[in-house]
Amino acid sequence: MTLATWQSEQFPLSLPLRTTTKWTFIDQWRILIQHLRTPERPTLLYIGRWMDYPWGGGGDRSAVFKELYDQTSAHSQRALYSWMAGILQTSSNATDNSVSWVSAENLWILGRYMVHLSFEEIMKISPIEIGLFISYDNATKQLDTIYDITPELAQAFLERISSSSFDMRNTSTIHRLGLLVCFYKDLELLDAAVAQVRLHQMIKCSRLRGFQAGVQKLKADLLDIATENQTLSETLGSLSDAVVGLTHDQLESLSPEAVHGAISTLTQVSSWAKSQVIILSAKYLAHEKVLSFYGVSQMGVLLAGVGTQAFYGMDRRDLLQVLRSSISLHLSDLSPAQQQGVLSKMIEAGDATSGVVEIQGAFFKEVSLFDLRREPRFNATDLKEKELRRSQALFLYELLSQTTRRPAELLSAGQLVKGVMCSHIDAMSADSFLAHFQYFENSLSLLSPYQVNCLAWKYWDVARSTMPPFLLAALPARYLAAVPASRCVPFLISLGKSQLDSLVLDSHKKNSILRKVQQCLNNSIADEYAVDIVGNLLCHLPAAILHRGVSPRAWATALHGLRDCPDLSPEQKAAVRLRLLEQHGLPQNWTAETTKDLGPFLVLFSGEELSSIATKFPDILQQAASKMARTPPPKEFLWAVFESVRNSSERRPSSDPSPGCHGVAAPSSEDIFKLAEANACWAPEDLLCMEEDTFIRNVELLGALRGLSRPQLMTLKEKAVQVWDTPSYWREHHIVSLGRIALALNESELEQLDLSSIDTVASLSQQTEWTPGQAKAILQGFLEDSGYSIQDLKSFHLVGLGATLCAMNVTEISLIRISEFRVVAARIGTLLCSIHVLAEFKRKAEAVFGNPAEWSSSVLQELGTIAAGVTKEELRMLDEDLMPYFQPSAIQCLPDEIFRALSAEQIASLGPENAAAVTPAQRGQLSAPQLQSLQRALDGAKTRSWLDEPLSASPTRILASRSPQGAPVARGLWLGCPLLLLTPNVLW
Repeated sequence: MTLATWQSEQFPLSLPLRTTTKWTFIDQWRILIQHLRTPERPTLLYIGRWMDYPWGGGGDRSAVFKELYDQTSAHSQRALYSWMAGILQTSSNATDNSVSWVSAENLWILGRYMVHLSFEEIMKISPIEIGLFISYDNATKQLDTIYDITPELAQAFLERISSSSFDMRNTSTIHRLGLLVCFYKDLELLDAAVAQVRLHQMIKCSRLRGFQAGVQKLKADLLDIATENQTLSETLGSLSDAVVGLTHDQLESLSPEAVHGAISTLTQVSSWAKSQVIILSAKYLAHEKVLSFYGVSQMGVLLAGVGTQAFYGMDRRDLLQVLRSSISLHLSDLSPAQQQGVLSKMIEAGDATSGVVEIQGAFFKEVSLFDLRREPRFNATDLKEKELRRSQALFLYELLSQTTRRPAELLSAGQLVKGVMCSHIDAMSADSFLAHFQYFENSLSLLSPYQVNCLAWKYWDVARSTMPPFLLAALPARYLAAVPASRCVPFLISLGKSQLDSLVLDSHKKNSILRKVQQCLNNSIADEYAVDIVGNLLCHLPAAILHRGVSPRAWATALHGLRDCPDLSPEQKAAVRLRLLEQHGLPQNWTAETTKDLGPFLVLFSGEELSSIATKFPDILQQAASKMARTPPPKEFLWAVFESVRNSSERRPSSDPSPGCHGVAAPSSEDIFKLAEANACWAPEDLLCMEEDTFIRNVELLGALRGLSRPQLMTLKEKAVQVWDTPSYWREHHIVSLGRIALALNESELEQLDLSSIDTVASLSQQTEWTPGQAKAILQGFLEDSGYSIQDLKSFHLVGLGATLCAMNVTEISLIRISEFRVVAARIGTLLCSIHVLAEFKRKAEAVFGNPAEWSSSVLQELGTIAAGVTKEELRMLDEDLMPYFQPSAIQCLPDEIFRALSAEQIASLGPENAAAVTPAQRGQLSAPQLQSLQRALDGAKTRSWLDEPLSASPTRILASRSPQGAPVARGLWLGCPLLLLTPNVLW
């Protein structure tokens, strides 16, 4: 492609580009950076600062190229490379195709664009020039940035380097290879020392965009060589991050002294599996004997392997030092049970004041409301670096507002703004509210829909003419009429910066807002600037606008925005797919660049359409799949990925001697690593024929998969029994590594497990799909194996038991000590237990916080689902001002006959979030006035004047506001409460 051709395609105007001298080369780049139109234009708009860059030699030039590289699409990268190559070829002395124009200097000028050289062009580079390039001081830095190089091109560069004067086995050469070292597979005559050097250099290979399965295999081969004629204990400290490839048995073979001596290396590795961390921590602690501050401070990422009981057994002074030191950053990696073990020690013996203020960051969220109420020393400054649960924030804001008269001090104190109540907002004068509104706007992501609704009404009352338009979305839908056509752009910009799904929870109201948005847009998006204005609203535009209303000029920018939409509707997805087919044609005709650019949208295509992609570009398809972590991809997409891996890997018949495995092409470690979620496509018999070593190395990955079916889980459990013997022989690291595979254990097998450690039980309780019988078996197994009775359970035991607490009967719950329950009430309040269990926990809560009539907003929020255990009479007694402070999960757990006991006033005061949580079954029990009140709450009506304003919605509209009548409601497998359908804010 010529520069003129590329220019005409990319630019709306003809730009005066000069002749191709080296000076004008930079001049042209300045023009391109200013005017380039690509799918990434919203980002490129900010690269104008390079216009004033102090231009110098090639180093400055490379910096600009590198800056631009990650901002552009694959198409633009290829076009820019073609243009650069054309200029460099013209200025080179190459006269025919037998002499390469790719000199050392030109490689340096190309920078990261060197990965676009063809295989043939690389193979023509002269040994002298490639040797000269490698000898440059900055060559290694450049080679460290070629993240998107393919194995084929890397091998070509390595071949040319080996043809130069550089000795590839020399460690100084290995240090110069940059990311090429990730693909250097020559292991012939390699000694242990050089293998260790190569492993150290391969730490950087995690930066590659794809091909990690091959990297892991190469590391495993080098690991074998690096440990030849030596024990693992002798070489552990020199194996770099390749140690993550060690199996459980290999880690078990290490001596405590070896682990202690290599601790500085081991703690720098970030990709340990949980089971590996457990083994290594046990080895380290076996050497330490006593868990002290010094010992803990050396552990880094391995801290997560320390047992809960061991934390609880530490000296409190040592724990206080831990909280004040840099190792405290790793406390957020601990399980809730481990964190509670630390807190229990810090706050035991009734002395809450000794450590609560010292707790920082996310760990602070574990502090109970009961303990906060005993801490007199808080000030706003203490809270700036702490994460808060909403119940903590409600209590602390109320507490501090009694002694602090400066709202700015409280509103700027980190997450304390979560605790602002409507009464606080209403009490602010007009001038004070407007002066401090910026604090609320800057913390919008921390505010609940109810808080935003309160802010909107306050702004409407005091200064509606200057009201930020996004706040109108929190008011009843009819208030949108207040937006004149002249204010459409500010309205769209303001609303486009917010998250509509979190701001508006009622589907009817959301549709009203979107109709206003379409009206403002005139059902079309003319250019990329309109896309910028629309912002996050792009994800909510109807399919018709996406298909026909977005102009060709705006489409590339719109497509870039659509890739970040978390939940497009089927209609929107169909519209985007049609648009892509119209623009690019059928997938079978796509180029590699098109496939890369459309990676996030490949899930929109059928299996038949994807089959050609799987055949032509398997690596690109697999890379696209590896980036789809947020939501499970469609089954057809997973099958395409599965077939691409199966077709591109070397097939070897299984060596497993089990009946039926002869000739079966079982999964390899490389296959499993590449497939990720597509491992759900294996037939159960394929999984059963997996080699033992493959299972051992990949059990944790397989156990973490969301899409495995019951038959697949049963097969993998059978494989675990084959490899590790019966469950009675399994140790903690075995059980932890199973993940979801443990769900296949029947009650008899669960009874065989050694459940004496609360950490083992905590790993099992992370799974949410246990049957009542399985949960009871886990609970009883822990009590029997540990020797504890229910009366003996500490707070960290209760946290570790998690959802298995729902398997307790009423008598057992009554035996839990109040002193332990009160510090973990918030954790128990996240469980979706049966109403009988919740009612018994509610009785426990009364012993701590008084009867429900005495509960405050912070207590109601703290108790979570436990609050659903109230009786009809207790529910009626609650002040209507408290209704917004139920957690949505508690609303859904209220039995239908109890929910209908709420008065119309109470229902109107629920707030938008809790009103949206009401289930269809609960709605079905409501009277017409109650339904009208519910609609007012959904719509964001002003609660104080609700009796004085005309009703704006009919009951029939309510019934369809969340789910159609008769629609199934998602419920826990056995726990009794409907699962929380809508969680716009994280409550924990």
